[in-house]
Amino acid sequence: MCGIVGYVGPDQALPIVLEGLRRLEYRGYDSAGVAMLDGGLSIVKRAGKLSELETALEAVGAVPGSVGMGHTRWATHGAPTDSNAHPHTDCAGRIAVIHNGIIENFTELRSDLEKRGHVLASETDTEVVAHLIEDKQGVLADRVRETVTQLEGAYALVVLGMDDPDVIVGVRVSSPLIVGLGHGENVLASDIPAVLQKTRTVLPIDEHQVVEVRADRVRVTDLDGKEVQTGPFEVDWDVARAQKGGFDDFMLKEIHEQPSAIRDTLAGRVDDQGLLALDELHTDTDVLREVDKVFVVACGTAFHSGLVAKYAIEHWTRIPVEIDIASEFRYRDPVLGPHTLTLAVSQSGETIDTLEAARHARRQGSKVLAVTNTIGSSLAREADAVMYTHAGPEICVAATKTFATQMAALHLVALYLAQMRGAMFPVEIVDIVNWMRELPGQVRRTLGLADQIRGIAEELRDARDVLFIGRHTGYPAALEGALKLKELSYLHAEGYPAGELKHGPIALVEEGVPVVAVATECHVYPKMLSNIQEVRARGARMIAVASEGDEEIAAYANHVVYVPRVPELFAPVVVTPPLQMLAYDVAKLRGCDVDKPRNLAKSVTVE
Repeated sequence: MCGIVGYVGPDQALPIVLEGLRRLEYRGYDSAGVAMLDGGLSIVKRAGKLSELETALEAVGAVPGSVGMGHTRWATHGAPTDSNAHPHTDCAGRIAVIHNGIIENFTELRSDLEKRGHVLASETDTEVVAHLIEDKQGVLADRVRETVTQLEGAYALVVLGMDDPDVIVGVRVSSPLIVGLGHGENVLASDIPAVLQKTRTVLPIDEHQVVEVRADRVRVTDLDGKEVQTGPFEVDWDVARAQKGGFDDFMLKEIHEQPSAIRDTLAGRVDDQGLLALDELHTDTDVLREVDKVFVVACGTAFHSGLVAKYAIEHWTRIPVEIDIASEFRYRDPVLGPHTLTLAVSQSGETIDTLEAARHARRQGSKVLAVTNTIGSSLAREADAVMYTHAGPEICVAATKTFATQMAALHLVALYLAQMRGAMFPVEIVDIVNWMRELPGQVRRTLGLADQIRGIAEELRDARDVLFIGRHTGYPAALEGALKLKELSYLHAEGYPAGELKHGPIALVEEGVPVVAVATECHVYPKMLSNIQEVRARGARMIAVASEGDEEIAAYANHVVYVPRVPELFAPVVVTPPLQMLAYDVAKLRGCDVDKPRNLAKSVTVE
């Protein structure tokens, strides 16, 4: 969640650090701070947005230094206050530490430090790290390595100190950390957008590695101090792609980028015969042929894409699929082994719950296939195989185009499994791939529904509750629609399988309650109509999302939003853009920040 930026080079560090932090605002935060080295150690930090920090910096005056770091904090230990904001220092004020993640044993560490005379000024788990380093001897990197042996948890640390004024030291234990490699300057950060102001060459820091960043060189070691060799990669998108491009908000821009994002996901993955060529997976096809069960682990929107994948995989391959909320997966003791395949789905590839689920699956002998948007992410590096969605940067906290591309990528994986196992005839696969090639155009057509959606949003702006219902693939679409509405507009919204209404949720339906029904053409459409009539009979205000040409449903709904007619396994791809626009419009009418909803962050890196 939190953002980290550090700079070492010939330029003044403060403007570079602040710009990097701005580019990480989408990760979510509630306080910010900077530390600069210039003979002495200067620290300025404030609760609130970056504007609060910038105001404080203006009041302080010049904060010079060509070595510096900054942090945006999302509160875990301790409230979002000035004193709890990062950076934190030791007793002497000679060492500064910023930190993403959680130090799980900080209570006992703090107690021991206080018994030995240390005075801690904050409530955070981060501050104990600075005091632990203070007690060590040697150069800064060695002191940091020794300190890490005392820590338990999942974290990334970045440290600078007055005794070693030419270096910033970073440690990666689960939480992401990268280095942007420049010419005579280097940038350390928690995510790629922060380094693009200086370079597109990125060096990922792997699990349990320490990095020493100087202006003229970068050294990476393991926790024992042994130097390790790592390879950089080139980022193929630039800062301009992370700008709003004429739209009012990143979210609206990213909703409209879905056709091109889906097209990019499909590009280069079909051979001349129309069959799938997923050579990038680098996985022995014999392994895929021998899979007898698939597990899908994901969180939030990615979990909904996984539900869509479950329908596709079981239908096309006849392999049973289990899907789990990633945070619950390893704690239920799932039965995994060498003939199971675990699909780990995460936009950022840094979602800690999904990372830990994937790690657990590998420890149990399961092969892990990552589906992620982020090249060089932790999940991508730790998985046995990876399928990149190629959606480009998604700045808005709420997922839109990454949901569309996750579904497209997972459909490709499902078809590839069927192809490798001979579960479908080649001509069937070619037909389905051809359908998928039509999806970008079909999604583009749904974006033309904006005016109709805006009118429906006017009716929902003051609703107390909104229910979303669907059957088969309409169910994950309903879940995603409800999630988007609640996270953007703060309205209470819930998604249900339509057939489940009569088992309890229908008690929520009273006169005027809005109910959004995903009722596109599918094999359970008649049953869906019955469910719609059940809630309509109890006074619900019905909003139906239906397939073009469906004249029957108009008799049962106050509003019908018509989307292109597609095979039912692809229906969520064309259904969700109107639901995203509905959530967007309701949120704007209610005065909400659609790009940075309250309490949320783009990448959840703490359990």
